Amino acid sequence: MPLRNPLEGAEELCLLDAATLAKAYRDRSLSPVDVAKATLERAATINADFNAFTFLDDKGALAAAEASAKRWAAGEPLSEVDGVPTTVKDIVWVEGWSVRYGSATTPPQPFAEDAPSVALMRKAGLVFIGQTTTPEFGWKAITDSGLCGITRNPWDATKTPGGSSGGAAVAAAVGAGVFHLGTDGGGSIRIPASFTGIVGFKPTFGRVPAYPASSFGTVAHVGPMTRSATDAAAMLKAMSGRDLRDWFQGSGVLDTLDGATGDLAGKRIGYWSKPPAGDVDPEVAAAINAVVEKIRAAGAVVEPVDLPGENLLQLFHHHWFSGAAMRLSLIPECARAGIDPGFLEIAAEGAAYGSTELVAAQGKRAHFGGAMDRLLADYDYLVSPGTAIPAFDAGLEVPAGSNYARWTEWAGFSFPINLSQQPAAVIPAGLTAAGLPIGLQVIGARGHDASVLSASASLEVIFSREASNDA
Repeated sequence: MPLRNPLEGAEELCLLDAATLAKAYRDRSLSPVDVAKATLERAATINADFNAFTFLDDKGALAAAEASAKRWAAGEPLSEVDGVPTTVKDIVWVEGWSVRYGSATTPPQPFAEDAPSVALMRKAGLVFIGQTTTPEFGWKAITDSGLCGITRNPWDATKTPGGSSGGAAVAAAVGAGVFHLGTDGGGSIRIPASFTGIVGFKPTFGRVPAYPASSFGTVAHVGPMTRSATDAAAMLKAMSGRDLRDWFQGSGVLDTLDGATGDLAGKRIGYWSKPPAGDVDPEVAAAINAVVEKIRAAGAVVEPVDLPGENLLQLFHHHWFSGAAMRLSLIPECARAGIDPGFLEIAAEGAAYGSTELVAAQGKRAHFGGAMDRLLADYDYLVSPGTAIPAFDAGLEVPAGSNYARWTEWAGFSFPINLSQQPAAVIPAGLTAAGLPIGLQVIGARGHDASVLSASASLEVIFSREASNDA
C-alpha cells in the first residue's frame, strides 16, 4: 500500500526545524542527544522499506550529540545549528566512514579526512547520523546500484525518488534528519527534491567547496536538501566557505548569504516552460501554470522566456559522458564486472569524443553561460517546473514506454543550470492526481543564492496559505 504521508509515524522530535531545535537546545527544553536518538531510530525504521541509508553511525552520532549538549549547556555552541542531525551522501568524504560512491569497485576502507563541506559542517557542530544512497558514481538521476540496491519513494514505494541524491531526499522526506548533504551534476539534488516533495538547492558554483574535484568537472555542485527553504539557507551557511583544497573556488568565497528579502512584489520573473529535451507532463504543466498565477497575484511581473543556446542536451552529454569516461579509466579492466551497464555505455560514448570536440564543447558552454548571465541580469528570477514529469517506476532509468534513451532526456529543466552554474532551488508546489509531488524551480543570478532561498521561502508561505484556504 503506498505511503501517502512520508512523515506518518515520525516522532515529534523528528519534525522540528533547525531554528526550533536551536531555541530548544538553548533553553534546555531539548537535548541534542534525545534528538539524535529519535532521528537514528526513525532512520532505522524506514530503511527497510525505502533503502535511504548505506549505514547509520549510532556511536559517532551520539558522541557528537553529547558534545553538542555540553556546549549548549555551557552557552558556547559552535553555531546556531550546533547539534542538528545531518546526513551525507555516499559520494562525499567523511573521516572514519567508508565512502563507496555506490560502487563495489571502490575499497571499503574508512577515509582519513573530511571533504571540505563536511569539515565546515563539523566545525559548526552538526551531528552526522549516517550515509545516504546514490547510484554508481552518481551517474544518473535515479537511485539504484548493484552495491546498495533500489531506493524507493516514500510517497509510493513502487516509484523512484529520483537521484542521484535519492537517499538524501528520502531521508529528508521521512524526517530522518534535518540537514542532508547532496550533490548535483545535472539535477541530482533538484530532481529528487521534486519527486519527493522536499526542498533541494544547487548553490552557485564555488559557494560550497569540494575536494577531490569531481570526475564530472565544473558542472558538479554540492548543496543542501531539507524540508524547508529556511532550513536550506541555514544549512548552506554551515557548509559554505573557502577551502584551499578546492582550486575551482577561485580567489575566495562569494557574497554574503545574509540580508536578502523574499518579497515578490514588483519582481520581474521569467517563466521557462519548455525544456531543451523531452516533453512536459500535462499535470505538471497545469500545476506550474497555476503556481505562476499565484506568483502574479503576489505582485510579480511574470513573462514567458526561452533559454538561450541550442543543442543543450548534446552539449551536456559532452561534459557528462566524458566525465564518466574519465571515472571509468581509473578502474582496472579486471575490476569492471558488475558495473552499471548504463554507466559503461555513456563512458564508452564519452571516450569516443575527440579532443577538438571537447574543447569546442567548452567554448559553447562559455557562450551559453554568458547568455544566461545576461538573461538573469534582466530578470530577478526564472521559474520552471522542477522536473518535467512526476516520479515513475523504481528501478528504471527512464519511464516505461517513454521512448527516452537516457535520463537526461527527461531532465531538461535541470542540466542546463549545471552548465551555467546559477543557484537554483526546487520547492514543493502541489501533487498529481495520484498523490505524487510536483516541484517548482526558482533560479537566480550567480552569487544571488540568498535571494533565491528567500524567494523560495516566501513562495512556501503563499503555497501553504493557499492549501489552508483550499482545505
